[in-house]
Amino acid sequence: MIFSWIVKNYIEVLGSISGLIYLYFSVRQIIWLWPVGIISSLLYILVFFNAKFYAGMSLQVYYFFISIYGWYYWYRAVNSGSNKLRIIRASYSELTVFVLIVIFLTFIIGYGLDNYTDSPIPYWDAFTTSGSIMATWMLARKYLEHWLFWIVIDLVALGTYLYRNLYATVVLFIVYTTMAFIGYNSWKKDFKKDKQ
Repeated sequence: MIFSWIVKNYIEVLGSISGLIYLYFSVRQIIWLWPVGIISSLLYILVFFNAKFYAGMSLQVYYFFISIYGWYYWYRAVNSGSNKLRIIRASYSELTVFVLIVIFLTFIIGYGLDNYTDSPIPYWDAFTTSGSIMATWMLARKYLEHWLFWIVIDLVALGTYLYRNLYATVVLFIVYTTMAFIGYNSWKKDFKKDKQ
């Protein structure tokens, strides 16, 4: 029974596996997270299209392009003579702006999904999409606080995927949430070391 489910949902399974690899590389600050992110995004475009998560599907298109940007940004930092791109902290004013952007995008995207698609949970879908846009940009710039954004986003996303019976993705997001806590603590230690 499990084997037949895997065969039937192989794109989602491959997306989940590549997502886990992406997350591992992200926690370890390994530049290969970006090409793996490109692969994961392409797979999840198909998964979310079939589940009618249109904002989530659009988010994967964004992930595809932000992965190219992140790869370039991190690669440029490494080739500029420094060992790696350094972790930075967001100021309170930056965090306020980031949160306000997420709220604004949630209402705009949610309105569009609610009125122009058959999305079953438009505002929840919009929130995870908006938060993910911001958190991924923060990752590309190496803001420590991007992990805190991911903890909230992953918990909400986990509930939405459970609602849509995307069980492999639910498992992935349980791992994502756990790894976001680990990632935050790991990056925080590295940030403190860099400051010494």
